[in-house]
Amino acid sequence: MPSVTTRIDEDLCDGCGLCVRVCPSETLSLEGGKARVTGDRSLRCGHCAAVCPRGAVRVEGVEDPLEGLKSFRIGGTAPPGPESLAALMAARFSCRNFRVEPLPREILEDLVRIGTTAPSGTNSQKWTFTILPDRESVLELGRLTADFYAKVNTMARNPLLRFYSRLFAGDELGRYYREYYPMVRKALEEWRAEGRDRLFHGAPAAIVVGSLPGASCPGEDALLAAGWMTLAAQALGLGSCLIGYAVEAAGRDRRIREHLGLAEGEKVRAVLALGRPALPFRPGKARFAPVVRFFDGRAGRSGGGSPAGS
Repeated sequence: MPSVTTRIDEDLCDGCGLCVRVCPSETLSLEGGKARVTGDRSLRCGHCAAVCPRGAVRVEGVEDPLEGLKSFRIGGTAPPGPESLAALMAARFSCRNFRVEPLPREILEDLVRIGTTAPSGTNSQKWTFTILPDRESVLELGRLTADFYAKVNTMARNPLLRFYSRLFAGDELGRYYREYYPMVRKALEEWRAEGRDRLFHGAPAAIVVGSLPGASCPGEDALLAAGWMTLAAQALGLGSCLIGYAVEAAGRDRRIREHLGLAEGEKVRAVLALGRPALPFRPGKARFAPVVRFFDGRAGRSGGGSPAGS
């Protein structure tokens, strides 16, 4: 748990108690009509400062990531309405056709800053961001990832190894052979013969989102940050695509983690390809009907898990 760096300006505090109510760690109490720091634990989430109507509370050792934005400025303090937010979400598609045009580093840095505004478990913020700022950097990660899958395909072709995998590894290699081997083989052949990039789709930049040890839910934290970044990219007129094959390769191949300069124990959780889209998309999404249920806590009273609208 981070140390307590919350400070109260007694001259400004009017004892309303909002900071005490909102604190998840019971760091603050009301004493003598004023808010006081009485606890020895703090998430340093800043909720107390955000809720204080008089600006009497501050949390030291943290900063507002959006104050350092370089590629654009935030206008006003009012949050976007639900219509504009829903429209942004509906307009975002995974981009698999990027223009060659490079991206300014300022935009990539701003996307990271926006990513850090996502929630994280116990406010641990143990995420990391490795920026691949140009096409050559992306291609080098692509080459290492291709090398990894070439080795996996060689293993998957071996029926004896698939047999042992079925006996001792839950048929992991067999499932890969049945579900992924053909398309990976084709992608590798096109990569070697034509230079066709079926992994990053020609993206001129990418951001690798990782996590350091010590977070309560590191995978979820990193993916939330990546999700925030995809929406920010859409708002900036950029295309984005999450590259799961690269995540899997980095998790299993030490060479890739060393190439990225990751620390010991640091894990890759998401790889986000970025660039200006080469093809326009019309807004609107087609999705399978989700499983939605209302549960009121009494046995037999849940909705039964029927798809919405069925």
